[in-house]
Amino acid sequence: MTTESDNVVVTELAPVATPTVAQVPAMPIAVPISVSPGEKPEKFSGLNFKRWQQKMLFYLTTLNLARFLTEDAPKLKEDEHDIQVISAIDAWKHSDFLCRNYVMNGLADSLYNVYSDKKTTKELWESLDRKYKTEDAGAKKFVVGRFLDYKMVDSKTVVSQVQELQVILHEIHAEGMMLSETF
Repeated sequence: MTTESDNVVVTELAPVATPTVAQVPAMPIAVPISVSPGEKPEKFSGLNFKRWQQKMLFYLTTLNLARFLTEDAPKLKEDEHDIQVISAIDAWKHSDFLCRNYVMNGLADSLYNVYSDKKTTKELWESLDRKYKTEDAGAKKFVVGRFLDYKMVDSKTVVSQVQELQVILHEIHAEGMMLSETF
């Protein structure tokens, strides 16, 4: 309604109904953002898994997809027919598909074929983790064995031998192990 008096125009607006949001399960939709190719981790060929895993985790975090590494796929209840819930589940599946393929593309061709049968990102990530974390345990034993077997010899300079020992100690620390100062 508009009234005009003394050159002042007053307009009354009809009240606007505020939209209500239906209750949808807590499944925020991941919207991938573009990342420069220089930020992609190098392909994993079976060596240095922990380093590759950390780089891939950071890469997926920048794409807002890291949560799919640990989340189970949402399930549609038998009696559920709400279009918003169905859309949220479809969006989750699409984002999981993207995340799974980012991880798969981060694998060398020889590993790609081995892990291509994994259906979800979580299943793929856990499978890689089981396989290569076990091998990391073997690497830890190897590094500790090198440290325990290290012997100083007269045929090399003390400086070069100390440097070799420092490299072994650095590898021990890189594996997440600590060495007592008294040792």
